[in-house]
This record gives sequence, structure tokens and C-alpha cells, in this order.
Amino acid sequence: MSGVSGDRDAEIRTLIDRVVQRTKNIDFSWSWPAGVAFYGVSRAWESTGKSEHIDFLKKWVDDYLLLGLPPFQVNVVSMGHCLITLHEATGEDKYLELALKKATYLEKEALRFGDRVFQHTVSSTNDFPEQAWADTLFMAAYFLLRMGLKTGNKAWVDDGLNQWYWHEEYLQDNTNNLYYHGWDNVQKNHLSGLFWCRGNSWAAYTMAQALQHITYLYPAFMRIEGSLRDQLSALVRLQSPDGLWHTILDDPTSYCETSGSAGIAAALALNGHPLHRKALENAYQGIVSQIGPDGSVLNVSGGTGVMNDAEAYRQIPHKRVQGWGQGLTLAFLSALIRPGVSKGSSV
Repeated sequence: MSGVSGDRDAEIRTLIDRVVQRTKNIDFSWSWPAGVAFYGVSRAWESTGKSEHIDFLKKWVDDYLLLGLPPFQVNVVSMGHCLITLHEATGEDKYLELALKKATYLEKEALRFGDRVFQHTVSSTNDFPEQAWADTLFMAAYFLLRMGLKTGNKAWVDDGLNQWYWHEEYLQDNTNNLYYHGWDNVQKNHLSGLFWCRGNSWAAYTMAQALQHITYLYPAFMRIEGSLRDQLSALVRLQSPDGLWHTILDDPTSYCETSGSAGIAAALALNGHPLHRKALENAYQGIVSQIGPDGSVLNVSGGTGVMNDAEAYRQIPHKRVQGWGQGLTLAFLSALIRPGVSKGSSV
């Protein structure tokens, strides 16, 4: 199982169950915290096959559908990830039909700028005019790619891959290969100009997943592979001694943050570079140390906009249990035991 020993495999499965159970006890709404958390639960079901994980998702989604859904926007679209899994698990068309509505919204209604780049939105209003955020790669681009491949809709596949092209152009620094948090196309700058940990994890994890879905026959493959290769090479050199990454990656005075670290570690596991095994092992130890006895993932930064300066990022609270911390940790742990996803990970 991706180079994981029997004892370690059992440990990982126990941790997954613990984190899923804690996640079930959070009262989410239909928005991006649930989108990321339930993506993690979906991965937990795929990697372990435990029916209780998918049963929970089905009941939660069915109950919420009776309450009614909020208007779509980029962050809310992330709920589509678990809908894909629910359709695959149950065969019930209602989940695919809702996922199709979300993908159609992205295609026809979502705010865009430039070469059809998604503008990051968190509400039904024009939140951040002509701004590209790394977050969008998980919330929308990765979902649209998955839907395009699932339904055979080439336009959606191409649109999803186009998002990685332009987010790399706007966000990846050509010198250190890290991703900026955001780009303002009106002001033509990177706003805070900082390299945020979770933002880099959104980019790294979704690129690593994209490479699991496409081959070199797609022109975008080599571009995504090159971007991820250089980003991960930079990231392993910024890992802290405790195995985590600082919330401002190149600022050791900023606190170490678990959700971004889990996303980066998941990308390392999926990418499977032999020279990154030590970094992956250190990340595993660091992330496990942040999982409480009840499955709470600790030291996860709160929801973070593109802040004004470094001090603002340092002041983002990291006390509360957050859906994205639970979800990205589950994505990491699941990547370690899911057959066939890693090209040489050893944890």
C-alpha cells in the first residue's frame, strides 16, 4: 500500500477514523469549510472502504437538500467534490445532477477576468474584483476537471486545466517557485506579496491530483508537472524541524500551521519523489502530533483573505477546529494508504 508497513497502515486507519468522527460533530453549513472537510471524508471512504463514512455524507447531504441551498459562488462549488463521490458510491442521479448544476454555473455564470480566469468569490457579490487566489484551484478548477473527466465534457476539462495555466502565470514566483496567495489584475500586483502556507498547499495538492487524472497526451501535463516539481523542491527546503511549515513559508517567526502542512504533505505523498521521503516522514510525524485524542486537528489557521502584510498573517487565530484542517489532514492520511496513487512514497 504505497510503501506503508502493516503497523503504520493500521495506525493511519485508526487516525482516519478518529479525524472523521470529530468531523462528523461539526455543524457545518453548505459552504467551503464543509466542502473541504467532506472532500476529506470522501477520500477516507475511498481509502478505507468503510461504509459509515459514505453513510454519514449521504445523510448530511440529503438532510441539507431539504433545507435548501445557498446561491452558488466559487467557494460554495467545493461542495461538489463530495457529490461526485456520493454518485460514485450510491449511483443516485440526484447527486450527479446537483454536481452538474455546479459545473454549469462555473461554465456560464461564475465571475471571470482576462483569459476566462475565475475571480475568487466567497459570496453572491463581487467580493474581490479581478483577483485570482490560490484557493480557487481547489474550490473550482479541480472540481471542474473532475466533472469534465467524469462526464466526458472536454470543454470542462480544458477550462479546468486553463485555470492552472493562468494561476501559475499569476501566482508562481519565477525565482523561488513558491505561490503567492493572490493576484490583483486591476492593480497588477500580488497584494500582500507573501507566500502563504495553505495557499501553496491548495496549489500543490490540486496539481498533484491533476497529474493522477491526466497524462502527457494533454498539453497541460508538462506545465503542471514542471510547476509542481519546482514548487515541491522549494517547499521541502522550507520545512521546519518539527515537520510542519510556517504559515508564511519563508518567515520562521510565523507559527507552524497544520492544514497547509497537510496539503503539502499530501502532494509529496502523491508525487512520490524518492528524495522527498525524509521530508514526508517528518511531515507525517509533525501532522500526527497535531491530532488530538478526539480527532481534532490542532493549530489550523482561521479563514484567511489576502491580508495586507506579514503581521496580519501572523495574527490569524489558530485555536479553533476548522473544516479545512480536518479535510486536508484526511486527504493526507488517505493518500498514504490508497492503492495506486503514489510512485514510491515510503512512510
